[in-house]
Amino acid sequence: MASLAQGLLPSRRIALSRSRRKGVVLAVGIRIKLPGVTQEQFDAAHDHINPDRSPWPGLLFHSSGPIDGGWGVIDFWESRADFDAHLESDIQPGIAASGVQMQGPPDIKEFPVHEIIHP
Repeated sequence: MASLAQGLLPSRRIALSRSRRKGVVLAVGIRIKLPGVTQEQFDAAHDHINPDRSPWPGLLFHSSGPIDGGWGVIDFWESRADFDAHLESDIQPGIAASGVQMQGPPDIKEFPVHEIIHP
């Protein structure tokens, strides 16, 4: 049985990958582990970082959820520069303003995005 969304929305597959010949990254994934952070703390910080939950320039996808020992974030960005700009202008000041204390520095890893598939 097909879901309602499948009946209403065309299926789209967006292939995004690193071109080895050209050396261009078409999208990057950012994985962040926030040690010791709870959902309540993440939400409090996010209320300062992005109160209306609107997408930032360059953001393709954002998600977060609980992980062992804290909170995790997976984002897809058009470029690492877009993420870094958001980190400096919004994330770091928002966390400071929220008063949320992490149990150590965030663990941030970048990975190339090969493809995004969504309905």
